Amino acid sequence: MTITRFCLVRHGETDWNAAHRLQGHTDISLNARGLAQARQMARALKNIQLQFDVLYTSDLQRAAKTAQAIEELFDTTAIPNAALRERHLGALQGLTTDEAPMREPDLWESHLSRNIEENLRNGESIQQFADRIKTTLIEICKQHPGKTILLVSHGGALDMMYRIASNQALDAEKAVTVPNASVNWISHDGLAWKVNSWADTSHLEDLSLDNLDL
Repeated sequence: MTITRFCLVRHGETDWNAAHRLQGHTDISLNARGLAQARQMARALKNIQLQFDVLYTSDLQRAAKTAQAIEELFDTTAIPNAALRERHLGALQGLTTDEAPMREPDLWESHLSRNIEENLRNGESIQQFADRIKTTLIEICKQHPGKTILLVSHGGALDMMYRIASNQALDAEKAVTVPNASVNWISHDGLAWKVNSWADTSHLEDLSLDNLDL
């Protein structure tokens, strides 16, 4: 049985994370804490002598700059992949969780209800998002069977990967946290996905924020 292992890392903190502002595809950089978290995460992977075969990252800079900490410490080069981006949150992007229910009450209610067909006005529905993430994981799996893949992405994207690996329904309430700069493991044995461990933040010096972009 060939087991392909994925080490999934969420990007470090941004100012928009701290402000509870929905990012989606908006290309926000890491703040000072986020850069520190990225370095702490990379050092932790180095300390456990992680052996990985390839490094992928979302092309959005908050993920790419998190991956950069790994690139520098492991002397490797990340492969950017736009399909690893966060969900596009349409008209909700740029709004805080306080502003959204006032400015877009109907969309916000639909968003909170996890209506899987709602695209949030020119954004991406949960179903479309799930299809994108699943297709991307399968493609990477086929390219690197039996390998260990290190992958830097986003809170909503990693939550979706958890749902895929655990067979959690797309419209079910969130079951796990995905903190900034957390380390998470899933695997595929050629037949099925499995969640191996989740939301490890033991390498971080301070508390880490959970994801908002669902």
